[in-house]
Amino acid sequence: MIQEIGDLMDSHWKWLRDKTAIRSLDGGVVEITTPYLDRHNDMLQIYAHRDDHGVVLTDDGYTLQDLEISGCKLDSPKRQSLLRQTLAGFGVELHDNAIEIRTSTENFPLRKHSLIQAMLAVNDLFFLSLPIVSSLFLEDVQAWLDAEDIRYTPKVKLSGKSGFDHLFEFVIPKSKTQPERLLQAINRPSRDTAETLAFKWVDTKDVRPPNSQAYAILNDADHPVSTVVQDALLSYDIHPVLWSKRSEYRDPLAA
Repeated sequence: MIQEIGDLMDSHWKWLRDKTAIRSLDGGVVEITTPYLDRHNDMLQIYAHRDDHGVVLTDDGYTLQDLEISGCKLDSPKRQSLLRQTLAGFGVELHDNAIEIRTSTENFPLRKHSLIQAMLAVNDLFFLSLPIVSSLFLEDVQAWLDAEDIRYTPKVKLSGKSGFDHLFEFVIPKSKTQPERLLQAINRPSRDTAETLAFKWVDTKDVRPPNSQAYAILNDADHPVSTVVQDALLSYDIHPVLWSKRSEYRDPLAA
């Protein structure tokens, strides 16, 4: 078994060596194309150059630029904190939106590996981790409410007629012109999430002030929201608000 694993390790090193390509660029920069794939199935590329303190390995800003182009901006304090925590775990740093690490000749293989793993981890953090993405969408919704001067109380637990407590992410109090409004942000709208919100609303609305309303803010940034989901919400008197069309609902929510 040891010999078999040893042969497999040799095969892995051969694959890594054979599938890695390097070329010289202007300014003494070397481009390294690795066999590791990003979420577009493109080979990850990193760049090496010397400075007064040794060799610098960098992604030249590719990772964060790709996330931003895909609609995932890391411009809030919470997102920046998540980013820096992830990078720190691999011993890499952020300089002008480029993920970088310094290396010597002796530890080049380990440092190169750390940089590549950090690039993959940052991409996974913001696109593959559903709890974090959901949290970030909720943060986006809250930032929009703040920007539009829409007053609200966050994280309100309300008791339904069944005796169960239900958590609503935002409650906008009654005004002279509008009734109480309950808001729920749904990052991945589906039949299941619509039914879950419908149960919360049906169980709650009869014990709320008269004419209270419910809104579901639906994230359609990455995927279109099915009309089935929107129709299901409407059938329970829940207003579906597509994130891309949120400006159309500013006035009734801010009043």
